[in-house]
Amino acid sequence: MNHGLEQEQQEQQGARAGAEPRPTTVVRGGPLSWVQEWHWFERTIPAPRRVNPTPNADHCHVPPPATIADIRAALAWLTARHEALRTTVDPLRPMQHVHRADWAPLPVDCVEVPATGPDADTGVDSLEAATAALAACPIDPERRPPWLARVLIEAGKPRAVLVTAHHLVIDGWGLAVLINELYGRLCGDAAPAPAPAHPLDAVAEQPLERARAAEREWLTRLAANPTNVLAPFGGTPGGGGRHRLQYRSAAAYDDLDRVARRYGASPETVVLAALAHEVAARTGEHRLLASVVVSNRARAAHRNSVGVRALTVPVQLDLRPGAEFGEVVDSVAAACAAAYRHGQYRPAELVAAQARMDRRRGVVTVPAIEYNCYSWPRDYLTPVRNAPPDGSVAWISSASDEPCETLYVDLSRDAGVVTLDVTVGGHLLDAGQAAALPARLCGLLRALAEGAACPVPARSLVPAAPGWWRAPQGWACLPTAEAVLRGHPGVLDVSVAPGGGGTGSEEGAAPHLVAYARVVPGVSPGALHRHVLDRLGEEPGLLAPDRYVLSLSLSPNGSDLPLGLPQVGCPADQLRTTVGGAGVPAIPSRGPATEAEWALAAAVATVGGGGPPDGTSADTEKDIRDGAWANASAGPAAVDMNRCLADHGVTLVAIPRLLALLQRSGLTGIASDELAGTASLGHLAAALEPFPHGHGGDLSP
Repeated sequence: MNHGLEQEQQEQQGARAGAEPRPTTVVRGGPLSWVQEWHWFERTIPAPRRVNPTPNADHCHVPPPATIADIRAALAWLTARHEALRTTVDPLRPMQHVHRADWAPLPVDCVEVPATGPDADTGVDSLEAATAALAACPIDPERRPPWLARVLIEAGKPRAVLVTAHHLVIDGWGLAVLINELYGRLCGDAAPAPAPAHPLDAVAEQPLERARAAEREWLTRLAANPTNVLAPFGGTPGGGGRHRLQYRSAAAYDDLDRVARRYGASPETVVLAALAHEVAARTGEHRLLASVVVSNRARAAHRNSVGVRALTVPVQLDLRPGAEFGEVVDSVAAACAAAYRHGQYRPAELVAAQARMDRRRGVVTVPAIEYNCYSWPRDYLTPVRNAPPDGSVAWISSASDEPCETLYVDLSRDAGVVTLDVTVGGHLLDAGQAAALPARLCGLLRALAEGAACPVPARSLVPAAPGWWRAPQGWACLPTAEAVLRGHPGVLDVSVAPGGGGTGSEEGAAPHLVAYARVVPGVSPGALHRHVLDRLGEEPGLLAPDRYVLSLSLSPNGSDLPLGLPQVGCPADQLRTTVGGAGVPAIPSRGPATEAEWALAAAVATVGGGGPPDGTSADTEKDIRDGAWANASAGPAAVDMNRCLADHGVTLVAIPRLLALLQRSGLTGIASDELAGTASLGHLAAALEPFPHGHGGDLSP
């Protein structure tokens, strides 16, 4: 290794181990934009459970005349040009700070690589593997630059520059802009237009006065949306495992372009419309939910923006039976635009409002489709050596893994090839069906390109799998409901079946389930109801339909007590004292009892707006008795442990602070994504446990 490379590595080590930025380096600061709030929260979620790929990674080749010094100069120029490259975020509040261009050393290192060519064992090009390796390196957006760069040295000369960036500050589109500008700078191109706006400047674009109306409209649309529409179709026994496959087609590249031009839509919109068409054909469902990555790049000022503007939003798709594909494309494009527009209005409050709605309806809204368009490598999906231009070119497997009730599809269009990456739970599609899915999509594109109308089927083409029942809110897995009810203490046995002889309804009655439970004395319907609600979102296929008809048999010496109840759990005289509409039982209030519940209640009261005066503590029951809270009605004693965080006004952006308060109380055991769910506070508190070495101090989550 030459002296210049050693010096580069020494400088890189100093950059990676650099001290926190001093306040004097801050140029300006302010709140995160509405898009950044989601990614700011997501960074606190354990990596295996994150939805978005964080961080992004990409690379560019180095033109022959450029040297390592030229690369460093170009990166320094980009840092001065783009404020996003020198932005840090606060760990406990949704705030960001822009620093001076020289506030920290460039986070760049150099690595020697072998000669160009695929790996002999895996067939994976070393450049792709190196990019994936850099993407796996940790990035600290709170104290250091939110990006990393690596120069690959081949035979003593720089071959490529790899760049990875945290999704909180730079999205996938922005990274592509950054790579293009880097390559242009190395080629000596003229300087581009003035630097685009920073995410701080996007905050002023938020029309907050329209926030509440947008929330109501979007929640109304989601409330009418069935869930798990793919769940009962196909799959392996028990629903275990996932199937992953990558499918590449050169022919589909031209077909997709022809279809996009035919209908005047983007290729990405056409593929999402094809997925919706496929779901309707398999399930007969014409209203479904998709989770789609959208980006506001319509304005010219934003097309060259490095700052994050892409966000995953829920998109409700409504397909008219018999509609030709052009109508499907139009409806998908309109739904994506509406979802993005509504998503920018107070997203944290929207999340909390949706969580409240889910808990009161007794159902978690699960998207049927997760759809993303990307151009960065995925380390678990790598093309094999000497693969043909068309067909499946990566492996597919069914391994022991958490089942998923969502169809994940990623689309990329690079070098004249359409690539579809598919991940699907075994209880949705078995291995053969998963492998056939992208081929069917490409076949649909070919038919459309040749002029076919491809109307939406009016009915399902596949029968439901055994053990699944169509509830008003979506598909319910009967064995799952039985297992959850059987898990309640005191339940000896239980069976669940559709009412009306398996038809799902009786004469003049709404669709319902019948649960026959044998229990010990003291087990109440209300307790069983709360037990089901606390586990919404934990078990795929679990939901609380409009009606359960519960038959309790007390054991020993009990008698059957058939109760015609909407949902598991309440005497008939309580049915009209509901908070979520007819048929939803009122949940009785309960204050904190254990030490863990008092700590959680105090944290909830603090971040929910009813906290103690500054400088006081309310982490334990003792603080209440000592008068730390001036108004007990707004303190921990008033927190209802039978309700979820959203019911208490705890929004997405408040969860990191709530975790920090629990850490100061010496408690751990729950993650931020669990706090964003619909479980009751009592259920969450039961999972808390003390730190192994005392209190957590002031650690950030």
